[in-house]
Order: sequence, then structure tokens, then C-alpha cells
Amino acid sequence: MISLVERAACIRELVSQLGESKVRTTPEDLAAYETSVRHGSGLAAFAVLPGSTDEVSATLRCCLRHGITVIAQGANTGLVGAASPDSIGTHAILSLEKMSTLIEIDRINRSVLTSAGVRLSALNAKLAEHELVFPIDLGADPSIGGMIATNTGGARFIRYGDVRRSVLGLEVVLADEKGTVLNMTGGLRKNNAGVDLKQLFIGTGGAFGVITRAEIEVQTLARHVATALVVPNSEDVVTELLVGAERVFGETLTSFEGMSRNAMECVFRHMPRARNPFLPDPVPAYALLIETTSTGESEDGGAELQQRLNAFLERSLKSGTITNAVFDHADQLWTIRHSISEALQQEGRVIGLDIGLRRGDVSKFHTDARALVEKHFPWLKIFDFGHCGDGGDHFNLVWPKDGAPDFDNARASEAREALYSLVVEKYRGSFSAEHGIGPLNQIYYKKFTADSNKAFAGRIAQMFNPNDLLGRFSLN
Repeated sequence: MISLVERAACIRELVSQLGESKVRTTPEDLAAYETSVRHGSGLAAFAVLPGSTDEVSATLRCCLRHGITVIAQGANTGLVGAASPDSIGTHAILSLEKMSTLIEIDRINRSVLTSAGVRLSALNAKLAEHELVFPIDLGADPSIGGMIATNTGGARFIRYGDVRRSVLGLEVVLADEKGTVLNMTGGLRKNNAGVDLKQLFIGTGGAFGVITRAEIEVQTLARHVATALVVPNSEDVVTELLVGAERVFGETLTSFEGMSRNAMECVFRHMPRARNPFLPDPVPAYALLIETTSTGESEDGGAELQQRLNAFLERSLKSGTITNAVFDHADQLWTIRHSISEALQQEGRVIGLDIGLRRGDVSKFHTDARALVEKHFPWLKIFDFGHCGDGGDHFNLVWPKDGAPDFDNARASEAREALYSLVVEKYRGSFSAEHGIGPLNQIYYKKFTADSNKAFAGRIAQMFNPNDLLGRFSLN
């Protein structure tokens, strides 16, 4: 628990250095920073809204002097509680929302320099004016700094990879006595003149430093799109279809997403904006959302993409690997996929699992996981969906509102741990494919990560964050 004297002294110093408008202390003002858009809540000691890198540095120096732990916060859309304060008010929130105006586009270099608080939607709106896009496709609207801190993947990973693949440079403030600023920008795609330090800050959840600016490689906006919702004859043939699609479409294959019947029916029940394209037929047991895109200027590029997709699906129908293919406007099909997480909230308490597997193990894992849930947690409902193209899977469970025992947090944790054990111990997979560690996954990090790996990660953290000033989780 932080001393009230130290808290008051730190607030006075920050007000003096940054101005009263950038320091929030009242319960009414703090409420917006205490509850995550998607998961996690708590109580903040105070919140600071720096408007520049120098002000971030000043904030970290001040909090260090007074022994106050800092939680860096972007859009606060994460799922592991890493951007939320604890329940007893020991953390200061460092919000990057005021650092959201810098968007410098270099069309020739096909890159952009942006401040960490810029939202993905705002960045892409600006890029679209130059026929460019940052093609990380997500259901939420995160900040760029948060995306880099968690190394976001998304639904177009199969084509564009994770955020790490796009980061050209970073500016980061360290939580040491000087509030040291590391400038690792320059816009270069090729630079082996020493250690590539920026990699240490990507995907580590802000444990090593606060990202304030980023240089990102962007892509040419797609001009032509062909999309279909495809029904495989079973989950066992999904990988066969995936490998076939990669061979046929090459780089034009941008998405290969899977959705279970439960997940799709949940969307159709609760999300009026989502149209059921299977009617009058029943919703299938599983469906694949396949997207191909082209950036070429050819006038018949869209027709050519559609013809190639049609031909691939016709061959798959004849071979029996698929039983149906539904065509609709791409936005309508993507609405189904992007509405799943929101729809699940209407069903009950969500136990979200974000796991990573080898692509060929996804359907095998589903078989084992369903059997495990049915045997030990039969009242839980499974709503699985995910990124078949990269092995990322959201094997989400829901504790129903009705027809089930009263929610028990210990039993929910037991279910989560049982499934994570299956993922890691049998399939050598990851218990956190995209969202990082945070307080929610801390116990699983400790359990499933090798001691030697934890020790080495802890030594690196000690170099950049020597006083353990940043974040709510430990890499030791």
C-alpha cells in the first residue's frame, strides 16, 4: 500500500511540472481509467495524462522517487488485465490518450511515424487518404502503443504477420532514475549496426519501458476482395483446405478464419446487425471465412480473384472436402466474425482462452478439449473460433446465466488451468497467443514457463526497469 504522504507529494510535483489538467485525482475523473473496455477493473491512486515524451519521462521519474508503481494505459482494450490498476489503489495510471496526434506518413518509404496513443481506426483513416493501410485486423480499436506492447496478431496474420513484423522503430522511456529515453527510430527496414533493441519492447506488455512513438511499415490498400463462408465436411479437413488454399492463392490469401456453430448461432441470437447467410438451411457445425485480396490496378482484378476462389471451391465440392460455400458482401461476412466476442457477453460469464497451437493440432485439440469439458465441467458451453491460418484459437467457455450452478471463480479457474495444461503439456502450445501475461495469466506464466527462461527474462527486466516500477506482472 502506498503512503498517503508520498501519493500527495507525487501529485503536487506532477501538477507543478505538467499542469493541473494532466493529473486526475477525483473518483469521477478516475472512473474512465479504472475499468477496461473488455476485461479488468480496479482503483487508481491517480492518473497522469502526459502530452509528450518528456512529460512521460518526468512522470516516471516522479513516481520512482515516491515509490509508486505505474500502469501504462493506451485504449485499455486488453483481455488479461495488464492495463488496469489493482483493487486497493496502489497504482498510478499513465494514460497515453493525449499522445494521439502525431501521424507522419512517408508514402515513398511506405511507413508512418505515429505517437503511441493513436487509435488503430484513426491511423487507418489517415492512411486511407494515401491508399495505404496498417492491416492488423482486430475486433477492438486499440492504441498503437498497446498493439506493440502485446504484439497483436489478428485475423489477417496469415498474410501480414503480427505487429512485430511491421515495426521499423520505437521510442521508449525507461523507468530508471533518469527516465531515460531510447530513440530507436529511423525508418530503416535493414539495419544490423548493433543490437536491435526495439525487439525487447515488442510483446513484453510494457514491463521494460513505456512506448511513446513508433515507426511502422504499412501496406498498399487492397483494391479487390473475394470472400466466402465455406463449410468443410468436418474439422479434420480444415488443414487440407488451408494448405490447398495457400498453394492456389499464394500471397493473395489474407484470411482463413474458423467459427463453430455455437459461436455463429450466438451472434445470430444477440447481434441484429449480423445476417444469417445460411438460411433457410441450419447453421453448420463449423465454417471457414476465406478472404483473398489484390492491390493491383487491373479493372478485372476483382473478377479474376472471384473466379479463382470459385474454381477452388468447386474443386473442393467435387472432392467432398467441403459441403457448401456461401457468398455475401465481405462486410456482412466479417460482421459475423467480429461480433462473436460481444455476443458471448449476453450468454453469461465468459472464460476467455487465447491459445496458440501448431496448425495441424487445432482440430485434435478441439476433440480433446471438448471431451475434457464434457467430463469435468458439463455445464460450461463452448464457443470456439479463431485463426486457423496461424494456429491461434479462441477456445472460449461461457458459464451460462441459467441452467447451471452459481458462478464459482475457483471452478472457473480450475477449468482454465485444465485446458491450459492440455495446450502446453500435450500439444506444446501457448497459453497466451496474442494478449500477453498480465495479472490474469501470471500464475500460468509461473507454472508453464521454464525456470531458466524466467530467470533470463527477469535479468533483462532488471536492466530496463530496475525498481520494478512498471506493470502488474513479473517476468521472474
